[in-house]
Amino acid sequence: MSPALAGSGHRPEVLRRKTLANNSRIAIAASAMMMPLAIYWLVNGTVLPIVLAITALACGMVTLALHQRRLFEQAAAGQVYTMLGLGLLLTLADNTLADIGMAVALMGPVLASLLGRAGLRQHSWMMVIAVVVLGIAGAMLGVPDVLMQSDSLTLAAAVTFLVSVGIVIHTANRINGAFEVYDKAQVTAYRHLIEHVRDAVIRFSSDGEVLLASRSSEALFGCRRFELTGSALSERIHVMDRPAYLTAFADANQGGEIRNIEVRMRQEDPRAATAVPHFIWVEINLSPVLDSETAGQRREVVVLFRNITKRKDNEAAMIEAQRVAEEASGAKSRFLAVMGHELRTPLNAIVGFSEMMSTGIGGELSPTHREYAGLIHQSGMHLLEVVRMLLDMSRLEAGKFELQNEPFQPQTIVEPCLSMVETLAQERDVRLVSKIEGELPLLNADERACRQILLNLMSNAIKFSHPGGTVSVILKRQGQSLNLSVTDQGVGMAPESLARVGEPFFQVQSGHDRSYEGTGLGLSIVKGLVELHEGTLRAMSEIGSGTTVTVLLPLNGPAIKTEETATITPFRREPAAETSTPWQDEKRKAQ
Repeated sequence: MSPALAGSGHRPEVLRRKTLANNSRIAIAASAMMMPLAIYWLVNGTVLPIVLAITALACGMVTLALHQRRLFEQAAAGQVYTMLGLGLLLTLADNTLADIGMAVALMGPVLASLLGRAGLRQHSWMMVIAVVVLGIAGAMLGVPDVLMQSDSLTLAAAVTFLVSVGIVIHTANRINGAFEVYDKAQVTAYRHLIEHVRDAVIRFSSDGEVLLASRSSEALFGCRRFELTGSALSERIHVMDRPAYLTAFADANQGGEIRNIEVRMRQEDPRAATAVPHFIWVEINLSPVLDSETAGQRREVVVLFRNITKRKDNEAAMIEAQRVAEEASGAKSRFLAVMGHELRTPLNAIVGFSEMMSTGIGGELSPTHREYAGLIHQSGMHLLEVVRMLLDMSRLEAGKFELQNEPFQPQTIVEPCLSMVETLAQERDVRLVSKIEGELPLLNADERACRQILLNLMSNAIKFSHPGGTVSVILKRQGQSLNLSVTDQGVGMAPESLARVGEPFFQVQSGHDRSYEGTGLGLSIVKGLVELHEGTLRAMSEIGSGTTVTVLLPLNGPAIKTEETATITPFRREPAAETSTPWQDEKRKAQ
């Protein structure tokens, strides 16, 4: 055990360390008591008793000092090695093969098994073997008579053996007592935990009988604990959920698997006025008690019951809220589609007749009336554009915008789009520039949708450009994609506004005092069309320096969903795909 573990109150380790100190004190006391008799024998010419007493006394003092310096492993090793050394001295002093010295030496490994680590245990057994070998050699060769006399040797060996046995018995008693106290404390702690945990804990025997039910089970099921014995617990489970519970219990009881299920269980309420059963949602965790002795047999199972009714209610509320939101979104899309179709017919008539009046087909008008007809035509065209964008947005949200993907030359859409926005650019004094890379590959996409993407990006760029500014259209290949970028030198956007690019009806300047007209649907339609092509829309902007919006469209069109199509066996090997170049490193510091 580490010092931190012992310092935290680990009972066995604390008592082990106290036992080391007690052993040292026992050795010191026994040596001090035997010292006068050892001196008496020394005066009479016997050296061995005084050697044994001094060795034991030195061992006790040294190991006690090591213990006080918190060198507990060294103290344990010192006690074990001293016991082995005393046994070696007694074995060498006795010429018989099986003597008390070997018995004393055998106490060393026993003490090491109680106090030491694995390394000390191994060393102690190796030294026992060495003591036996030396004892046999000593018995064959003999020792000088100056070390021993028969009566003194017997008494000294007996005292040493009794002290060694006493130390081992004291150590075993303290260690066993420590583990008994520790086990009892662990059982008490676990019992306290089970009784006070919020989840209900029930322990089942291998035959499915209830062995233990925690106090919290009474609050969960609304009954006393003894009422859960027998089949009472399984009868509380909803009849539709019983098969799942029985299957999970069998998996844990017989298969040793950990299972987690959610079932409905009946909860009793003594204060209820009616006898209508009340069911709650309960999460059940079944854990088998794994034991090597029960391998291949039925096992005990510990089950935790947790009330998850609130979580289930919240999930149901979220599902219902999602359903209501989806219905509201669908109703909004249907409303926009219906109103768009209803508005388009009269608007076409208004635009057509106002154009006829402006051109004088119905007769010459006065300058004032001609101006009025031009304003009507301009407002009608603006309203038609709004209706068209609303219809496109509703179809995108409803998932009814179908792409007609065909290979075409992407550079062919740039000039028509430039011509369509040229009038708007001239009104705002904005110069249009196009940069098209030569020999572009064919693009497999919806040409009408790509034209719409480019028109919306260019219209936005012109609208937010300063007079005298430039709007650039860049078309180039980037790996397996087509890079379509539109750059302006206008007002730019802040980082918090840049993160919301593509949201429907989002405008940087909102309210009635905004400087720029629009519905906020242009970029959201672009984002929807790009996502339909499985492309990427990215925007970089800096306040006062302009904005760059980049669209990446896959050259080969949207990926084919193999799960919806049959497997095709190619007749020839396709060339390896060209390595895609990394995204261009364009970084701007936002102000």
